[in-house]
Amino acid sequence: MKRTLIATIVAFLLTGAAQAADEVNVAFFLEWATPNQVAKVEKLYDDALGVPVNWTNFDAGTQMTEAMLAGDIDISYSQGLAPFINAVNANAPIKLVAIAVQYPANDCVVREGEGIDKTNATELEGKSVAVPVATMADYSFRMMMRALDVDVNQINVVDQVPADAAVSLADGAVSMACGFGADSMAKMYEVGEPLLSPEDKEAAGIISFDVVSVTETFAQENPDLLRTFLSVTDEANKVFAADQSKIDVIAMDAGLSVEMATNQMSEMYFPTAEEQLANYFNEGGLADVAIAVVGGAFATPENPALDDYSAVVDTSFLQ
Repeated sequence: MKRTLIATIVAFLLTGAAQAADEVNVAFFLEWATPNQVAKVEKLYDDALGVPVNWTNFDAGTQMTEAMLAGDIDISYSQGLAPFINAVNANAPIKLVAIAVQYPANDCVVREGEGIDKTNATELEGKSVAVPVATMADYSFRMMMRALDVDVNQINVVDQVPADAAVSLADGAVSMACGFGADSMAKMYEVGEPLLSPEDKEAAGIISFDVVSVTETFAQENPDLLRTFLSVTDEANKVFAADQSKIDVIAMDAGLSVEMATNQMSEMYFPTAEEQLANYFNEGGLADVAIAVVGGAFATPENPALDDYSAVVDTSFLQ
């Protein structure tokens, strides 16, 4: 994965690939209900930007990075902070321009019959755990293991997207699986129990949020399109906060039932542009602190944490 990412970054830099301004290509997740899906379905983005907006769904934020570097995606909506950080630690030419959503840290689910809970989590050492590597679920997994004094190096980590991880957990191929997405997590909960409760995760300081990231080329060449995209998103969030009557539109677009989408979104928070500037990107704010923490958590000798992440964050498009 690391060699593939680095090779793609080099190719991107050499070619100077850029998307044409006569269309915008956006990455998003299925099983991830967000207010802006109303604007997506009703073509409000297309109308406001004045060009076609093409949406492509991905299984993980790491895939979004690869697609951006390949020139196939301009904007990644709700990319996990972890895959974004992994990319910029490897010098990928992408930038964080906004917060998409804040939510409880992703769950890791222990299979029934394993006899493992938070009181004896060290018994996970020597066992197999399914994790979508370099995602926010991976971040949550690492932070949980740190909080419970479990040696991650003694665990056989199987890199699987959540849908596949749910199957592995049900089949007994792994003792625990970590993931995201309402349908995938529902399948995990059917055969196991979360290792930590929401209160446990909060007490351990494990918080999560997804970001809106873009290629540097797109941001430089199409600032008005990017600014408008974020403005439409912000308006969609504000409309939904006041009126949830179109939850069925969101659920259908996310590939979820209305009940699933409602339950998922009840734990999500979509900060306004004003809140982001005042409470997230200010010095000591939620994003300011979390970016440094995640940067250190995923640093490697080959791709060390940046001394200063401000160079890969540009909030000017929110203003």
